[in-house]
Amino acid sequence: MDWKTCAALFPGQGSQIVGMGADFAREYAIARDTFGQADEILGFELSRICFNGPRGQLDQTNVTQPALYVCAIAIWRALRQLLPSAQPAWMAGHSLGEFSALTAAGALSFDEGLRLVHARGRFMQGAGEVIPGAMAAILALDIAQVVSLCAEVSADTDETVVLANDNCPGQAVVSGHINAVDSLIERATAAGARRAVKLAVSVAAHSPLMASASESFQEVAQSTKFSPPKVPVVGNVLAQPLETVAEIRTELDQQLTQSVRWTESMQTLIDEGADAFIEIGSGNVLTGLTRRIDRSKRRVSLNSVEALNAFLESLA
Repeated sequence: MDWKTCAALFPGQGSQIVGMGADFAREYAIARDTFGQADEILGFELSRICFNGPRGQLDQTNVTQPALYVCAIAIWRALRQLLPSAQPAWMAGHSLGEFSALTAAGALSFDEGLRLVHARGRFMQGAGEVIPGAMAAILALDIAQVVSLCAEVSADTDETVVLANDNCPGQAVVSGHINAVDSLIERATAAGARRAVKLAVSVAAHSPLMASASESFQEVAQSTKFSPPKVPVVGNVLAQPLETVAEIRTELDQQLTQSVRWTESMQTLIDEGADAFIEIGSGNVLTGLTRRIDRSKRRVSLNSVEALNAFLESLA
């Protein structure tokens, strides 16, 4: 593994599973301590929900987001303890995962990052309760088609639906008012989408419906201390490296209401020289997206102790 051409990726909401991080907590004291530290900071047993569920509680946005953040950092800390030379040249995180990336890159302390992520989840859940929204995955249409359909539906319904995620070629996610998303699904299907299906969420993430959450989040973020990252973190909003505190703050001010430009973010990393991608956290969503974007690149998902051990053996 040439760390000079490696990028670390951190997953976002949708990657959570009951049991995530439990094997790391059993195997490594540093991971166990990370979950314990989170429980103390939050004032409730996040570790118990991660390890044992119930799934309904884990899937609540105000729980999901800190859970994914803590799991990713626990795995990252275990990796760095076992392999101190593990220093990827770039990092990126999908939506919520951007905060894990910023923490791993040294731009954000674990304590402050956890508080910020927990607030983000609460604000998003609250915004969804005030203005219920929906999201849907659209497969096998190109991004220009999806954007055009969103504009058409928004104009015809006088409601909002926008491109939320450009995940990889042929996979987009839209977000907005419930009726507008329903209409978008119908039109996408008629336009030839292989699949157009609602996601199991009740918030319209990365859309204008998150404006109130974004305002509240910005107030908390303004009092959060950031440092220049030790390695560049490619942001979701502009799909460009964040290298200064000012750039990080500008990114986070817009992140909740703007699209996740994941395909472009990955292409930026590839153009910068990234040849291997390590996904750190629950699940393997980003590993799959990487394969769709450029299958020639090496892909590793460190989502279990077994996977981590196999990775370490491959380096021996």
